[in-house]
Amino acid sequence: MTDEVRNEPPSSNIKEEENVTIYSHEKTEEEEELSHAEILDLFQEGLAMIVQDPLLCDLPIQVTLEEINSQIALEYGQAMTVKVKKGDGEIMPVVVIQNETVLDLKKAIQRYVQLKQQREGGTQYISWKYIWRTYHLIFNGEKLADDKMKLKDYGIRNRDEVTFIKKLRKK
Repeated sequence: MTDEVRNEPPSSNIKEEENVTIYSHEKTEEEEELSHAEILDLFQEGLAMIVQDPLLCDLPIQVTLEEINSQIALEYGQAMTVKVKKGDGEIMPVVVIQNETVLDLKKAIQRYVQLKQQREGGTQYISWKYIWRTYHLIFNGEKLADDKMKLKDYGIRNRDEVTFIKKLRKK
């Protein structure tokens, strides 16, 4: 009988063992169910360990998957940081993919502001439709008026500063 087992291809033995393991897995008394809160705690602990990586150390503790992906894309040169300067002097470092449009930059600004509000505890409603009607994004004195135009076509590169400024009223 052992001769028969040796003659069989090794892959078929592995598949049988895997199938047995997969189908015969039943909950034992030693295993315990975790509550939602316990799973969240485990996840947060794992996330905190990931964020300790030198590549990701600049990220906040309550990091999102999008922020991790953006940081990795930055490291590989697939994304860039655009510094958006507000009227009060605050600079918002916004990460966008290299080939993105002005509209994508606007969406990234919205995500940045919303995440910042959530982390600070203030969740007030912002009408982005109103914001984009009353404010311009300006780079080197030129309005970023065409939402479909690529940032690189305006000459925007990594770590460049874009100004967020209120539009002047037409009389």
